[in-house]
Amino acid sequence: MSQAFTGVGVSAGRVIGSVRRMPEPILPPADGAPLPAGSSPEAEAERLAAAAQAVAAQLKERAAQATGDAQAVLKATALMASDRTLLKSATKLVASGTCAESAIWEAADAVATQLSALGGYMAERAGDVLDVRARIVAQLRGVPAPGIPDSDEPFILAAVDLAPADTATLDPAKVLALVTSDGGPQSHTAIIARSLGLPAVVAAPGTTALADGDQVFVDGIDGLVIADPGAAEEHLAATYANREELPEFSGNGQLSDGHHVPLLANVGSGVDAQLAAAAGAEGVGLLRTEFCFLGKDKEPTREEQVEAYGAVFAAFGGRKVVVRTLDAGADKPLPFLTDASEPNPALGVRGYRTTLASPGVLERQLEAIAQAASEHQAEVWVMAPMISIPSEAQQFAQLAKAAGLATAGTMIEVPSAAMLSGQILQRCDFVSIGTNDLTQYTMAADRQLGALAELNDPWQPAVLHMVAATAAGAKAAGGKPVGVCGEAAADPALAVVLVGLGVSTLSMNKRALAPVAAVLRTVDLATAQRLAQLALDAESAEAARSAVRAQLGELDRFGL
Repeated sequence: MSQAFTGVGVSAGRVIGSVRRMPEPILPPADGAPLPAGSSPEAEAERLAAAAQAVAAQLKERAAQATGDAQAVLKATALMASDRTLLKSATKLVASGTCAESAIWEAADAVATQLSALGGYMAERAGDVLDVRARIVAQLRGVPAPGIPDSDEPFILAAVDLAPADTATLDPAKVLALVTSDGGPQSHTAIIARSLGLPAVVAAPGTTALADGDQVFVDGIDGLVIADPGAAEEHLAATYANREELPEFSGNGQLSDGHHVPLLANVGSGVDAQLAAAAGAEGVGLLRTEFCFLGKDKEPTREEQVEAYGAVFAAFGGRKVVVRTLDAGADKPLPFLTDASEPNPALGVRGYRTTLASPGVLERQLEAIAQAASEHQAEVWVMAPMISIPSEAQQFAQLAKAAGLATAGTMIEVPSAAMLSGQILQRCDFVSIGTNDLTQYTMAADRQLGALAELNDPWQPAVLHMVAATAAGAKAAGGKPVGVCGEAAADPALAVVLVGLGVSTLSMNKRALAPVAAVLRTVDLATAQRLAQLALDAESAEAARSAVRAQLGELDRFGL
């Protein structure tokens, strides 16, 4: 008999397959287990340091082979594997006579407990610490590290949640779909699933009951997982399998009436930029500059930054590249810039606010961006993250122009910025909406928590009203550009709504370019505006999504 589990669909697709569960975690060592016979504290400390170094090197090697979100995730996890505080605590325990396995286990447990107590983004980092701990212990024991199960046949991967290093190394040729009982729409699992085009459902608590070999239907569109699927599910899966192939993106995003909507790419490295350019992206709507800073314990040199940014600019000669200045803090702590002891990092010193705590870092970054721009032909714009009030936008624009950058804008990520967008745009040239953060701050719902996944949905009418307010402010300021660079832009149905609300450009992962372009070409501006009003008038995210999707027949045609 079929059994249905409800979660949150985070990546479209409908498939049926056999379940493989993530393997059991590494078993903990005995508390306070003594040093191995014949070993000294010094030798055991060296063994621990070597294991941690090996794990960090493995993760860095994976990062070098990855791109985009996967690369950023792996770099951050590698940094955690060599975290000085963690290793110092473990080494102290070794010095007191504890074996390396027990020492790192206990030290990591203490760090994870502290992070969990902070809540929000830092609680998400606790899971990363425990993942690194398991890898170090596996290295010490000489056993395989936790990871994606091996299989000769493609399978549906089921887990409580996936560690960053696991999500970053998924093989889409083997994994048909992802199902997790925890996580949320902006979890590592969700972001990587979208970038790989894997159907995925997260925050589906009942799926912990799924076992190896179970046949399940995964609906990443409606957020359903059905064990022992029947004829109806087989029909839906067959329809999806036989969906019409999406036309390649022509490099010109537009509506059916010719209204131009530039479709840009979100990138995090020069390699990303080359792949996005090959996919037809009309430019870059978000260059995440954190890739140049992560994994370092001090600020990168000007030369290092110039080279890194230049690799992106080179891929988009003559086209727009929007550079977001360093968005450190919260889930992206940097040892030389941010304070990990903040009681609530998501509401703390992050993004543009770090200029208050560390004067000079932003100015030097802007100078490096300007130098890289002068050496290439890209049309370089810059924007600051986490702007809350008009005076911050003015200060940033002044800094950018002092560095020689002609076009300066801000991110709209908090409700105050959305409501004051008109005043902000009197002080800068453009804004770009980061729907991931705007959603969590509007709904007061941590974007990493599966329990709040329903609230943390960009289809929430309150969030769409924030987008509409931003567009209205831009119109009042003389029609200045409003972009969206959050994950919402990659949802073809929501992209139609965003255009109807007055958004002028959309930026997304390169895989989303073709589906978004295909659906936009089926509506004119008047239709997009009518559908946007339907979404604004809805009482819930689900009602908004259903009302709009019901009038976009092309979604079923393309399996979206």
